[in-house]
Amino acid sequence: MDIQAFETKVLPSKNKLFRFALRLLGNVDEAQDVVQEVLIKVWNGRESMHQIKNWEAWCMRLTRNLSLDRLRAQQRKATDSLVVGMEVRQDGLSPLEKTELTESMQQVSKLMASLPEKQRQVMHLRDVEGYSYNEICEILELDMSQVKISLFRARNSVREKLVKINAYGL
Repeated sequence: MDIQAFETKVLPSKNKLFRFALRLLGNVDEAQDVVQEVLIKVWNGRESMHQIKNWEAWCMRLTRNLSLDRLRAQQRKATDSLVVGMEVRQDGLSPLEKTELTESMQQVSKLMASLPEKQRQVMHLRDVEGYSYNEICEILELDMSQVKISLFRARNSVREKLVKINAYGL
């Protein structure tokens, strides 16, 4: 891999890598460090990686593994809010609508943060990052059925809790 291939295949995914690392670690500085480590590993090992078909998925897997290694080393869990990277910008909304939308997104972020780790990762990769089921299987090293079940349970859990919160007082 030369510099041009690196710039076209790997660098375009750095923002997704950062958001994923941030979601796992809950710390901007650590997420940036993880992304930098991933990019360095890819660049240093570029000569021996001709068999990789999906560079983005492979980099996401590296990001996940390095983030989990950091979490294990620090003996802590990422439980921070998912507000970072989930800003919703729409012109033409009234201040009330903007406030309601922001509050809803914060509530969904809190509910997603309360999910079990696997469900949270699958839901983030599918619904926030937009990865396909096959890519999620490759990134998280799970079977297709595990991915689909985790996503179904995560969405159901968030939906049920959101309905209970919004129905309160009716």
